[in-house]
Amino acid sequence: MFNSILMEVAGLPIFGAALGAGVVALGAGLGIGKIGSSAMEAIARQPEAGSKIQTAMIIAAALIEGVSLFGVLICLIIATA
Repeated sequence: MFNSILMEVAGLPIFGAALGAGVVALGAGLGIGKIGSSAMEAIARQPEAGSKIQTAMIIAAALIEGVSLFGVLICLIIATA
């Protein structure tokens, strides 16, 4: 009883969803930044493997981006439910 009243009055689900979406976006940004940084270091050390490293970097970044998209969508679904 108290929980449903609190959620209706305070708008906590929307705040929680916004906070969750922000955390997901922050995590994705940090992860992709770390991948880019490591790839640049690897290419600087071994330039002949640059194309293989770049391909692996793009695939990993796409996977992180996909997971973060699902996280944001789940936060939006929770906010509207």
